[in-house]
This record gives sequence, structure tokens and C-alpha cells, in this order.
Amino acid sequence: MSGMPAHIKSGLLCLLLGGLIHLPASAQTAEKSYTESIPGTAVRFDMVFVPAGKVSIGTPDSEEGHEADESPQRQVALDSFWMGRFEVTYDMYDIFRDKKKDNDTTRRAQTPFKADAVTRPSPPYEDPTFGMGTYGYPAVSMTQYAALRFCKWLWEKTGQFYRLPTEAEWEYACRAGSQSAYSFGDNVADLGTYAWYYDNSNSAYHKVGTKKPNAWGLYDMHGNVAEWTLDQYQADFLAKLGDSLNVNPWQKPVKLHPRTVRGGSWDDDAEELRSGNRIQSSMEWKRRDPQLPKSFWWNTDSPFVGFRLVRPARPMSDEEVRNFWKAALDE
Repeated sequence: MSGMPAHIKSGLLCLLLGGLIHLPASAQTAEKSYTESIPGTAVRFDMVFVPAGKVSIGTPDSEEGHEADESPQRQVALDSFWMGRFEVTYDMYDIFRDKKKDNDTTRRAQTPFKADAVTRPSPPYEDPTFGMGTYGYPAVSMTQYAALRFCKWLWEKTGQFYRLPTEAEWEYACRAGSQSAYSFGDNVADLGTYAWYYDNSNSAYHKVGTKKPNAWGLYDMHGNVAEWTLDQYQADFLAKLGDSLNVNPWQKPVKLHPRTVRGGSWDDDAEELRSGNRIQSSMEWKRRDPQLPKSFWWNTDSPFVGFRLVRPARPMSDEEVRNFWKAALDE
């Protein structure tokens, strides 16, 4: 495996990403949601169109559960994109991690797909699901690097560029036009209708899409499993954005931890599921991993973290995408 850690070339990755996702408003057109098939399998997944727009990210001091890293609120403008209707499921991720299940040889872009050439996760030290469920349930316990590798593999399979959302994209999609603590309002008594969390999860994640979606048709944005974003976590991220309108903001990664995770999980209290809540990753999520060095692919202690896909609306050439992954994964 070539030089692994994604943070090694993170500065270049950020520059490329910024160039790739920015799209002048005049070039954006209304799009529809769609269903993607993973070639050679019966697995399909839905992508929901999220229109370009502006949103206030962060939370007011008066919001119950508010924390200092959610201030001050900032106005951001985001280009249009598609986002996964559901969190990435075990069904999808298992094809990536097991090459015996990845037997399709035709790629939907320009070059043949070679299953044997794919960089895949090493075997986990222990069951990453902790027995909580596989098919139909969210994939969990992978590192951010592994989530990015999955996205690259999915591009090679489908010819469509998928990646993780930025923190701002994630919050914009979660809020779905709202400015309340949760996408559905401020009343925590309603949370159980939309989310699996500590009070109702019975100490486990659940099948995706079994609670109500937000106003834009996205399920489990609150709870079930928390979700990786592309951003480096910085407590003063919002403060550094400044007062002017910020277009497609992204905190450029410069080290492996902490990165920002969003949404809260089945193991979190209600305040951790708020639309504006920010969670930072930690090496503690690998504390039981006995390997030296510790696995690049798996966290032994984060069965509460998964991820969700984003696809920018701007069409991109194969060369642009290959350059993106070359920088992102140090290939």
C-alpha cells in the first residue's frame, strides 16, 4: 500500500477540493434525486438533490445545549450537491471490503475496473458492528481514511465522483431550511420521531430510514450513527470565518486528529444530536487496538461513527477526479 495517511497531503487536497466544488450560481440548474446501482451487484442507494443556498451555521448562545465551539453564527453560501438519502449501509461497504463480492469488471468511466488492484480494508481486530446488525444497518467503526477509500472505490465502480460532505454542507443539509435546534424544531420531546439516540436506541444502532426524514428527505441526520465530514476540527472554526458571506467554507486538514464528526449517535444524549453540534474525533477511538502502528482502516472503539455520501453537482472530468484522489490519498 502506498503512503497511507490522508493528512500527509491534506493541504493540496484542500486546494483541489475548493476548486472542484465551487460553481458559479449562474451555472447551477435544478436537478432531481436519483438511485445509483453498484455494478455487478443488486445493491442500490438513493441520492437526494440539495439546491444551492445560504444558511446560518452555528448556534445562538440561548440554544439549550449550546457549546462554545458553535459560536459565533456565520452566514455561508453553498453550491448544489447530492447527498445520500441514508447513511452508507453495511450492504454497500461490505462489497468494498470483500473483493470476492466485487466481481464486476466494467467501469462506468474510461478505464477497466480491476478488483484485484483495489486497496481494501485490512481485517478488523474485532467485529466492527459489535453484533448490532449488518445488512440494512449503517456501516460503522471505519476511520475517515477508510471512508474516503470507499468513496474512491465507488467512483471507480460507477464513474461518478463521491466524497464526504464538508462540515458546512452537512449542517446545511441537516437543517433543511430550519434554524431551530433540530431540523424539526426546538422541542426535544419530538426527537424520538426522527432519531435513534440514548433514550430510545436500546444501546444499539438501527436499520437506516426507520425514523422520519427531515424536510429535504434525508433520514437519520440526527442520531443512529454520527457521520464523518472532510473538515479538520478546530474549536474556533466559526470565529475564523469572519463576518462576511463565506462561500463553500472548509477547514483544511493538517493532521490526522481531530477531524469533525456530525449528527450524534445512538449512544448520545439529545443535545449531541442538535443540527449545530460539533464532535471531534480522537485517538481514544482506537484505544483497544493492540497493533503498532494502529490500524489505518478501523477504530476499535467507535461503533457509533459511520458516514454519508455527497456528490457535487458540477460535472467533473476523470482527470480532475484522479488528481483529487492522488492528492487525497497520497497515491
